[in-house]
Amino acid sequence: MTTEKSTPHKVAVLGASDNPERTSNQLIRRLLAKGHEIFPIHPALKTIEGLAVYPDLKSLPAGIDVLSMYVNAQRSEALTEAILATGIPMIIFNPGAENPTLAQRLETQGRETQKACSLVLSSMDQL
Repeated sequence: MTTEKSTPHKVAVLGASDNPERTSNQLIRRLLAKGHEIFPIHPALKTIEGLAVYPDLKSLPAGIDVLSMYVNAQRSEALTEAILATGIPMIIFNPGAENPTLAQRLETQGRETQKACSLVLSSMDQL
């Protein structure tokens, strides 16, 4: 993903956690510090790092740039139609979240996908 270092993005985090030890939480904190707008998604949590949590993908507002996935392939398979319906142009499959079938469907729709660690990408200003 080619981005300008100073351009803030709207990033949804599927499988967001309120546990500071979890990579998804570390990503949220890092992206907030860099000025990005974050949309954590988790069905059972109300807030993460002071942000309102969205219970599901269909609750997200329009205009999100990136979906960072922290759910396993079995879970994302169950969410395939909801993920496709978001229209989010870039989907990052973090380690452990790889789903080649879903990635292929997204790419067929013209979406960009990456198998990468969002935390590493953000440390290199590529997210």
